[in-house]
Amino acid sequence: MPPDPVRYETVDDIAVITIDNPPVNAISHAARRGCVAALERLAADEAARAAVLICAGRTFIAGADIAEFDRPVQDPWLPEVVARFEAAEKIIVAALHGSALGGGLETAMGCHYRIAAPTAKVGLPEVLLGLLPGASGTQRLPRLIGARRAVEMMISGKPIKAQAALDCGLIDRIAEGDLRQAAIAYAHELLADGAGPRRLSEAAVKDDGAGGSKDRAFLAEYEAGLAKTARGFFAPGKIMQCVRAALEQPYPQALALERHLFDECKASPHSEAQRHLFFAEREIAKIPDVPKDTPRRDIAQVAVVGAGTMGGGIAMSFVNAGLPVVLLEADDARLRHGLEGIRKQYEAAVSKGKMNSERMRAAMDAITPAASYADIAAADLIVEAVFENLAVKKEVFAQLDKVCKPGAILATNTSSLDIDEIAAATKRPQDVIGLHFFAPANVMPLLEIVRGAKTAKETIATAMAAAKRIRKTAVLVKVCFGFVGNRMFFPYVREAELMMLEGIAPERIDKVAYDWGMAMGPHAVTDLSGLDVFQKLMAEWKERPDDPAYYRVCDALVEAGRLGQKSGAGVYRYEGRKAAPDPEVTRIAAREAAALGIKPRAIDDEEIMERMLCAMINEGARVLEEGIALRPGDIDVVFVNGYGMPRYRGGPMKHADMRGVKKIYDAVGKYRERYGDRYWTPAPLLEQLARQDKTFAAWSAGGAGGKSS
Repeated sequence: MPPDPVRYETVDDIAVITIDNPPVNAISHAARRGCVAALERLAADEAARAAVLICAGRTFIAGADIAEFDRPVQDPWLPEVVARFEAAEKIIVAALHGSALGGGLETAMGCHYRIAAPTAKVGLPEVLLGLLPGASGTQRLPRLIGARRAVEMMISGKPIKAQAALDCGLIDRIAEGDLRQAAIAYAHELLADGAGPRRLSEAAVKDDGAGGSKDRAFLAEYEAGLAKTARGFFAPGKIMQCVRAALEQPYPQALALERHLFDECKASPHSEAQRHLFFAEREIAKIPDVPKDTPRRDIAQVAVVGAGTMGGGIAMSFVNAGLPVVLLEADDARLRHGLEGIRKQYEAAVSKGKMNSERMRAAMDAITPAASYADIAAADLIVEAVFENLAVKKEVFAQLDKVCKPGAILATNTSSLDIDEIAAATKRPQDVIGLHFFAPANVMPLLEIVRGAKTAKETIATAMAAAKRIRKTAVLVKVCFGFVGNRMFFPYVREAELMMLEGIAPERIDKVAYDWGMAMGPHAVTDLSGLDVFQKLMAEWKERPDDPAYYRVCDALVEAGRLGQKSGAGVYRYEGRKAAPDPEVTRIAAREAAALGIKPRAIDDEEIMERMLCAMINEGARVLEEGIALRPGDIDVVFVNGYGMPRYRGGPMKHADMRGVKKIYDAVGKYRERYGDRYWTPAPLLEQLARQDKTFAAWSAGGAGGKSS
């Protein structure tokens, strides 16, 4: 039998209830049951005049056990446990350290007083899982800190530090010295002062100083802005309903509404998708053939080859994490331009209050400009970020092989090219790896780490650790053209392009994608990246389809000098970054369609989105069966963190599972009948799962995934 996760002891006349449920003291069923037993013991313990609730290990309760959300509720459920803490006749002090999050903070708010270590953080991040705080959090938090602050905390999901929590009234005291001793001393102090239980359910919402009227005005204003700030998400609107109820209804009725809306959120596809991503983003670090104890090399000095926009962003990523960077660029004018671009980005951050001038100076001082390969000979990690051309990159790696010290990791930032061919330009292919940053590299969270056929496990482990250090969401993939992200994104954009040839306006296609939840429509993305960049990528693709219609509009626009935002015109015309539809593009598409013999046809919005998504998902099935990605969830993490897919859709493979793999397969078959086999032959894995009525997740869990190990 596992040990009881809750201990009870008495220190002098204070009961100490300790939750010890590693690794993060999740308030699981066993922990909840233990808390109830401890509270019953407290009530019967004549020697105990008060109690302290504290946790062992590195953190207070960091939340509920999310794995339990898909199972039937087991009594006692968390709302009951929180209510029992509050109902105790003896005062209870919650002692917080580490992270008191979600159900952990709700439990602490059920206690009568709160003391925290100076380094503690508190928050209600349920919204990030498509949920609302469902154990009285939406009702207790406004009573402690006011409706305005409560809304901001719950809808952002961001924790606040102990001092901020003290300032707004969320905690009562910051502990000095040992937290356990400080909490016991605080309980004694409260007893000496004659303090009794302080129950939030009996309190009014904390006033902002204007009779609550400003809170109500703020709620109306904030709610109106949610359409933009929380576009498409389900839970934020439900949180607003709960806070409004806290202001307008008695506590029992408002609490009943919270529980009803929590159940609505939990049952929503949004929450299913967001909970899937929660686990998927933790799973990506698990690589079957690269165990945790794989040796890692020390990375103390980084070099970046290429001072263009991408190279500058990569340099900033490492500098921001405290790693000095040598920025190599042979052309002096390009080097100066690159450094100036970095400086401007830091100056913008200073002007927005995101960093101070001192930090900016330190960051710029951490970048050493260089014009010779000899200047980077001592670097531990070298990231090449030059022109996306295989011949150019092989030449760079041949030079790196000559000058870099033994054991240095040689990384390429290629977005699609063959890592194995690049590694073959060196005598150390075991040290070569792909680090595909997404633009802007210092902002975008995703990093595709590409293992070559000969990349050493030690190199992979070191790259994964470096990614974590620079706060990137790193997904390990194998070599193919476009890796995971671009390989699957190209069919998505392909269908958007082909629909232009069928007479569909690009702005309509983009609006459908945006309304579905994408951050940008496919044509807005290609304009931002540069149509010439897409054209050059296609030129490097050895297996490019022999189809005159393939990216035909893109080619025609580039020939007309329309390269995207950077040239002022692409699929759209631009004034600064503001895009406007351009009838000339419609004429160009119609001209190319006529030359190809493609006739216009009526296409509804459902087909627009279905074609783009099914093309992507079908390619994703091939990516999985070829072992390019380890798991379906890895693909989902790539698209949510790198391609603007909304978290509430869960990523392409989760979306397929939730919609039904057979429905995706049937849609692919429908387009196969209309357009033929060139693009619409179902992937064998898609067909297999459709016939077996299985999901990608079930296939992966059954051991069929993980072929890239």
